[in-house]
Amino acid sequence: MSKVIAHSLFSDFDINLFKSGKHYKLYEKFGSHIIKHNDVEGTYFAVWAPSAKQVSVIGDFNYWKEGEHKLNVRWDESGIWEGFIPNIGKGSTYKYKIESHNNGIKTEKADPYARRSEHNPKTASIVWEDNYSWEDSKWMKSRKKKNALDAPYSVYEVHLGSWKKQIEENRFLSYVELADDLVNYVKEMNFTHVELMPVMEFPYDPSWGYQVTGYFAPTSRFGYPEEFKLLVDKLHQNDIGIILDWVPSHFPEDAHGLGFFDGSCLFEHPDKKKGYHQDWKSLIFNYGRNEVKSFLISNALFWLDQFHADGLRVDAVASMLFLDYSREEGEWDPNIYGGRENLEAIDFMKELNQAIYGTFPDVQSIAEESTAFPGVSKPVFLGGLGFGMKWMMGWMHDTLQYFGKEPIYRKHHQNDITFSMTYAFTENFMLPLSHDEVVYGKKSILGRMPGDEWQRFANLRLLYSYMFTHPGTKLLFQGAEIGQSEEWDFQTSLDWHLLQYKPHKGVQEFIKAINKLYKTEPALHQKQFSDEGFEWIDYGDSEHSVLVYLRKGNKSKDNLLVACNMTPMPLENYRIGLPKKGKITQIFNSDDKAFFGTGDFNNEKLTSQAKLWHSRKNSTEITIPPLGMVVFKY
Repeated sequence: MSKVIAHSLFSDFDINLFKSGKHYKLYEKFGSHIIKHNDVEGTYFAVWAPSAKQVSVIGDFNYWKEGEHKLNVRWDESGIWEGFIPNIGKGSTYKYKIESHNNGIKTEKADPYARRSEHNPKTASIVWEDNYSWEDSKWMKSRKKKNALDAPYSVYEVHLGSWKKQIEENRFLSYVELADDLVNYVKEMNFTHVELMPVMEFPYDPSWGYQVTGYFAPTSRFGYPEEFKLLVDKLHQNDIGIILDWVPSHFPEDAHGLGFFDGSCLFEHPDKKKGYHQDWKSLIFNYGRNEVKSFLISNALFWLDQFHADGLRVDAVASMLFLDYSREEGEWDPNIYGGRENLEAIDFMKELNQAIYGTFPDVQSIAEESTAFPGVSKPVFLGGLGFGMKWMMGWMHDTLQYFGKEPIYRKHHQNDITFSMTYAFTENFMLPLSHDEVVYGKKSILGRMPGDEWQRFANLRLLYSYMFTHPGTKLLFQGAEIGQSEEWDFQTSLDWHLLQYKPHKGVQEFIKAINKLYKTEPALHQKQFSDEGFEWIDYGDSEHSVLVYLRKGNKSKDNLLVACNMTPMPLENYRIGLPKKGKITQIFNSDDKAFFGTGDFNNEKLTSQAKLWHSRKNSTEITIPPLGMVVFKY
């Protein structure tokens, strides 16, 4: 049996960066790396375990016996154990057996930096490297425009395990199958980006991927790492960006995971008030520890670097920002200034975003953040957290509540649907109708709509119409685009059979069309984060539950006029004020027959009249269909 040979990939400079929290490419040093040493091929292993008395690599190559391959601890007090083992190569399974100085506690851990993991329920790491040849250079060169804040950004959120199943074999689609099916579908539906719920290795299916144990390994459920690269590559070749959900907020207590790694609180905060998440029964990273910061920021950059991701959607930011998040009095301690803000986590997020945009200026980091914390999407140099966008949870909550009401009561709730415009430009907002809105008894989006069948589908199209013409970028969860009837179930496929029915097919055709409108009309995206891009014509007609507004582009000729009727009564000869005189043409109608609408309430080309209305010198009379939206252009 070959023994461990002393060898290191770390320079003194690497160690200094690691200890100061500034090493952002730790994946090139830690973990398992197939290398040649003195002309012998083998694998170099490196792991951080400062409380360890001894660290052995155990695996299929030594019958999982402790002590056969003991790593060497570095002399520089970095806590790094490392060594080269000859004749171990790609495909070998392994873990680290760690004996702690703390009462001789022994842990058996998967490699935090492993590039591949065994398929659950197995939990070992796998020595892996791939030489995937990317073919997305055209996208990578031009993606700065596609990911820009003034570009159309319409996101299709996907859970890979339940988007579609291989029916005959009752199994997930693989990365390779998704590279055909999912890519073709997203392209056909005119979405600009796909967002994947976490693909990092996780042990427990019902966590949907939000309890990560393998931060550097795409989950083996769907195939090999290079096959995941193929999926990303195919998306890029078809002009579609990819955003990955990323979870730096907490991690599970599974025995093989990061928790109590070397017999001490290494990755997690040692104080339970800061280190344990009661809601999710999981551990919270110690954001004040430099080596942990290096681990997390390296991980974020890893997915952008090695897997060509176009952005990260950072999960549960609010839980990181506040020490009292989901805690009662006495369950948290204030910061040094007496406040509730987690200062270490705030510093971490600023460093994270500076590292992301400093290295990859053509991507986006997006915060799932539900509070009024200021400056989430403001640059760090202006005192913000530095995210590119933030989910607009207030808009989502108010809008779903409004559309859930019978239309007869909506006149009493006009403020609910217009309120978002009072704060719409305080952040770079993304409008999300995500997986969280269709689980735990909340019903599907269609299931929340009131009325008979026709009204429910008209309401759904109107909700999406309002969403796509409201300032901000857009996100829809899988199934929303076909009017999924049932709540999302992570164990089963979407109900694709519904598309044989006209109402569902109509919703799908509508989403294709409104995505196209959003992409091709500059007024809907060029100034989506600026108050210069929006102007009310009228928000006060609560009696008719009507909204009329302008969306503006860089050129006035691109401006659009939008009118929404939130009741099932058609409004004919409805007078609206106009920004200027001239002719306006209807370019979109949510009541179109192709969308399962009536098709009966259209507008011919209209000419303005010099009649004062809505405090404007010019006006005209339009027809707004029942539970419908119409868009006009000069």
